[in-house]
Amino acid sequence: QVQLVESGGGLVQPGGSLRLSCAASGIIFRRYVMGWYRQAPGKQRELIAAIASGDSTTYADSVKGRFTISRDNAKDTLSLEMNSLKPEDTAVYYCNAKLGFVGYWGKGTQVTVSS
Repeated sequence: QVQLVESGGGLVQPGGSLRLSCAASGIIFRRYVMGWYRQAPGKQRELIAAIASGDSTTYADSVKGRFTISRDNAKDTLSLEMNSLKPEDTAVYYCNAKLGFVGYWGKGTQVTVSS
C-alpha cells in the first residue's frame, strides 16, 4: 500500500520559514519524480517544485529563490524548505510521486502565512 504523509505545516508570520517533509512508503522511492503542489482556496492545484530521480530540480516562478526541494533516497523522504514566506503562499501543500503514468498523492498539510 502506497502512502505519502506530509508534515511540517502550520501558521507562520510573513517573512518566516517552514520546512515540509513527506515520508513515502510502498514505492521504490528513488525511481520516482517527486513534487510539491499547493492549492489555495478557490484556486487550482499547482506544481511549485519537483525533483527527479537524478536530483535535477524545477521550480515555479512564484517560489524560485525562496523554496528549496530536496530528497533523501536512503530515508524515502522528500523535503521542501520554504523561506521568505508571503501571505500568498497560504495553501494546502501536497506531496506527489510520479513514475510514467502512475502517480500518488498525500493528503496535504496546511500552511498559513499571516500576521
